[in-house]
Amino acid sequence: MGYGEVESYEDFANYNEQALNLLTAKFAPVPTWIYPPLAKLLAMFDLHEWSHQHDHFISPHNAIFEQQRAGVEKTLQEKWGDRVQVFKAFNFCKPFLPNQVLTEIKAQGFDKLLIYPLLVVDSIFTSGIAVEQVNKALAELADEGEAHWLKGTRYIPSFFDKPEYLDLMAKLVEDQIQEKLAQAYLPSEIGIVLMNHGCPHKAKGFTSGITESQALYDQVRDRLIYRYPLISVGWLNHQTPLIDWTQPNADLAAKNLIELGAKALIFMPIGFATENHETLLDVDHIIHGLRRKHPSLTYIQMPCVNDNPEFLKMTADWAHPQIEALLSEHAVAVNPALAVAHSHKHHDHSHDHGGHHHHH
Repeated sequence: MGYGEVESYEDFANYNEQALNLLTAKFAPVPTWIYPPLAKLLAMFDLHEWSHQHDHFISPHNAIFEQQRAGVEKTLQEKWGDRVQVFKAFNFCKPFLPNQVLTEIKAQGFDKLLIYPLLVVDSIFTSGIAVEQVNKALAELADEGEAHWLKGTRYIPSFFDKPEYLDLMAKLVEDQIQEKLAQAYLPSEIGIVLMNHGCPHKAKGFTSGITESQALYDQVRDRLIYRYPLISVGWLNHQTPLIDWTQPNADLAAKNLIELGAKALIFMPIGFATENHETLLDVDHIIHGLRRKHPSLTYIQMPCVNDNPEFLKMTADWAHPQIEALLSEHAVAVNPALAVAHSHKHHDHSHDHGGHHHHH
């Protein structure tokens, strides 16, 4: 599962409305009736940014996500054959919304599901959205009064702490330095901005992924800092009003490193596995601004891991144990009708204790 990204300008308002409902609702004090007009207003800003400032930018995100899907599927099928199939679902983009994709999965006769959020690496918050949408879709797809068609579910949370991923991040940065900068700059003059997915500090009590992102950054930094001492986290925040975002943002991080003597800057996205408008346009904006002020510096904007073969292989490797578990577990028949009976039974039971019984 990933966000998906708009490929035609007419879809901006729809995309924004999905995003507002799922994301913003969890941390901004905004009443729901405002979503449709707000989505249209934001669409105007998007249109200005993508079409006028960036010459009709079309996001490569969906195409890259498809390459990731195909690559992971190919690797998994080498081991499991066609017992395993990989479908892509986008949180915000038709025709791959989770309910559309699950309808297709059900129609094809699958009865076991592995949910795998792939886009955002800290994805405790993002994957919460993924599960929220899957749950909603499963409720819609349940057959009345019958056992649920889904006989087994597994979930892969996030790979922020996977040593293979952390090693790959550090290696990509080191390779780039060797190739482009090592001849002209001292190691202590090379500034590295490791970019994380921005998180709101208060998200109505939802864990928003800050802890995981911070751990991700610390671990990648630890792999590089002995050779390259100028390293900073740079959060790619959505600069929305009223919300307290993680700091320093990528722009401020770069300015801080310049102040410490950086003569070359590398921007490496570690918190996103797939290229999207944040990693492309936002970082591009930041570099343009810095270049105006500091024209003599060298700036390098690195891509996300995308369909890097090493990344696709590790992604498939993380799935193998879950698939093995799903295929070997006894299928459990779940009957949604029992939940109703269950909740009533517990409700009646609570009166025996003078109403102080806590529901679990």
